[in-house]
Amino acid sequence: MKNTAADTSPLLLERAGAIATLRFNRPEALNAIDVPMARAFLAAVQTVAADPGVRAVVLCGNGRGFMAGGDLATLRAAPVQGAIDILTPLNQALLLMAQMDAPVIAQVHGAAAGAGLSLLLMADYVIAAEGTHFNLAYINLGASCDVGASWALPRIVGVRQALEIALLGEAFGADDALRLGLVNRVVPADTLEDATTALAQRLAQGPTRAYGAMKRLMRQSLQHTLPEQLEAEKNAFVQCAATQDFESGVEAFHQRQSPVFAGR
Repeated sequence: MKNTAADTSPLLLERAGAIATLRFNRPEALNAIDVPMARAFLAAVQTVAADPGVRAVVLCGNGRGFMAGGDLATLRAAPVQGAIDILTPLNQALLLMAQMDAPVIAQVHGAAAGAGLSLLLMADYVIAAEGTHFNLAYINLGASCDVGASWALPRIVGVRQALEIALLGEAFGADDALRLGLVNRVVPADTLEDATTALAQRLAQGPTRAYGAMKRLMRQSLQHTLPEQLEAEKNAFVQCAATQDFESGVEAFHQRQSPVFAGR
């Protein structure tokens, strides 16, 4: 069931059970991010983050592609202020998204360029359609990257490969994205939505708080020394051990049954 204020909104928030879908909705501009879209994205992420009933999140785009990047009309009219007005709410949204327990899946098709590529790098899992084209692209405009790309890309592909992608600004396809680890799966375009839904349903039935702990441990690990990370793991495990889902999981193991998790 859709839960949207209006189909003309630049960002559509849809809800199906425990799955929330954030759908970029500027298809005439290949979903390029302008100020209204950035603000709508932040509002949607705030709504989702505050709802404990959301146990999986999907990011996707309407029309021919996932996202073409920042809106050049906005940046041409007011380069500095436009960048500030777009990136401030986007960064707030990304921080909230990273802190959410619910896993975030990016469903990508057509094109993911500039901020579109940066954004999918910040998701927890990425499914791409065959034929999708990727390009970090910032350097082609004389700009440095944003939306977390400089944080996520070196962690995924290594600094040397990240610099090649960033400095050359060349397009590459879905198979290369898979080889580099930028996406988790590549599927035929006509099965993309079904594959994403199946994964979201699986994750939405999982131990949501444990997912959140695992996300945070993985993302912070490169900033921690081994002693710090061991302590963080211990604290996270102890917190998970106090949850209903952990009790259910242990009991199901002893009963030789499949666990049923409530996300609590």
